[in-house]
Amino acid sequence: MSLTAVRYDVAAGVATIAMDQPDSRNALSDELLGDLITAFEQARDDAAVGCVVLASTHPTTFSAGGNLGGFAADVPLVHKHAGTEAFPRLFTLIGELGKPVICAANGHCLAGAFGLALGCDLIIASDKATFGTPEINVGVFPFMIAALIFRNVPRKKATELMLLGDRITPEEAERLGIVNKVVPADEFDAAVADWAGRLAKKSPVLMKLGKDALWRQKDMPLEDAWDFLRSQLTIAFSTEDIKEGVAAFFEKRDPEWKGR
Repeated sequence: MSLTAVRYDVAAGVATIAMDQPDSRNALSDELLGDLITAFEQARDDAAVGCVVLASTHPTTFSAGGNLGGFAADVPLVHKHAGTEAFPRLFTLIGELGKPVICAANGHCLAGAFGLALGCDLIIASDKATFGTPEINVGVFPFMIAALIFRNVPRKKATELMLLGDRITPEEAERLGIVNKVVPADEFDAAVADWAGRLAKKSPVLMKLGKDALWRQKDMPLEDAWDFLRSQLTIAFSTEDIKEGVAAFFEKRDPEWKGR
């Protein structure tokens, strides 16, 4: 795997994918998006990985969002249209990964990066982070992430963020349910490692069944969702891990997952 825009490493069942283009504040260029897709595919296919952390090597910025230079580039319109395909491809890849993904928002998380964070399963934010969609202030609009924003943020607030282009604090993001947890900057790495380690120790087969089910049912009508989720519970009943988990509970010991 050849990566130039991200760092990738695996330790103790956790794959860390760290955006690593500090000169551009991790602007979501074609190169960076391509490397993110490659890295997530590697994590998906690695049986040793139980959890993924999406992070940044920049000290104050998670990502500044879309590559504005590319927006104004003098290239054929059809090429620009093809280039934006990477965004839904990456968001879908994360949703269908079958493994939990934590966004480690250590700093400013803006524009397209705000959508990238919302595409993750969980978000832990430093108290130095900010969130927002400032595209409107430079004559653009957050088209590629609007669907994710509307599925994660109350609609009036989502509309406010996109139309005014203001930033919000991590505390406000937590109040709105956008962020799961806000921690002081000096406790940030430890908080991310704690959750990632705990997630990596869960049954991989039940985690995949559960995450896949959440992804599939999110836009179903209620009665269809019930039927689908019942079918997934029936499949879960057939796994060795559900039997092991229940046995371990009654025997007061840690479960030994088989992943099947």
